[in-house]
Amino acid sequence: MASLRAAPLLLLWAVVSVPASPAAAQTMRSVTIAKQLRDQTSLKARIDFAAGDLKLTPGATNNLYRMELDYDADRFLPVGKYDAAAGAVELGLDRTGSAGIRVSKTEHLSQSAVVEFAPSVNLALDLDLGAVDADLELGGLRLTSARLATAGSRTVARFSTENPGRCDSLKFNAGAADFTAIGLGNSHCREIDFNGGVGAVNLDLTGSWAEDARVRVDLTMGQLTLTLPRNVGFALHLDRFLSSFEPEGFTRSGNTFRSANFQSAQRKVTVNMTCNVAGVTVKWAD
Repeated sequence: MASLRAAPLLLLWAVVSVPASPAAAQTMRSVTIAKQLRDQTSLKARIDFAAGDLKLTPGATNNLYRMELDYDADRFLPVGKYDAAAGAVELGLDRTGSAGIRVSKTEHLSQSAVVEFAPSVNLALDLDLGAVDADLELGGLRLTSARLATAGSRTVARFSTENPGRCDSLKFNAGAADFTAIGLGNSHCREIDFNGGVGAVNLDLTGSWAEDARVRVDLTMGQLTLTLPRNVGFALHLDRFLSSFEPEGFTRSGNTFRSANFQSAQRKVTVNMTCNVAGVTVKWAD
């Protein structure tokens, strides 16, 4: 992680050592790191989490941020660095320099983090995740931009409610992983980019689109599923034509497919897809 100048933090430390079995050889500890919300109106937040379970959600209105963390103290140290002048925070885990990350599913899933951010502040979010099962509820956060990079395991990003502000860009980078994003229309992001290696990718473009938008999808290998709302006009552009790709409800012109309501729809979304060895399925939301 890049270093930030440390400023005073409101830290709530509750450290509990849990005896580990000889096979696991873990010393598990728990810690809570939080800062009270005062007059802050914006926050740049970076989360770096190498292994375990991560849950992210809007939090209580009296906290700028809050992280509850259970971690392997033999291999990691908790991070909570707040720079008041820059309006920035770093949260997560740093390696201690001992042996590498555990790869056993049972062991790495014993680590967990719950991270919350105030829904009232403008939030620029940057996440770097390793072997992590991530459940991200981004709906209701006032996102101005977001970047998520995940190396493996499973990620679900939800926008269950609308972003109360406007978002410039939303970028996803996934390695060998299962990735699902739900309600992307509620993100209110003008630019949405997904870059994936190998895996099953589900992009649900339902929600309340605040303006016309562009979505770019680049998937090397795997299965891509797009779920589309019927009240938005869609134009799908394929960089590499798939002979079996004939989505229902679209008319084709070369490698471009337009929904029947594209010209008349109040909101239009253009989806540019580059799929090398990938199957593409388009379905309409009920």
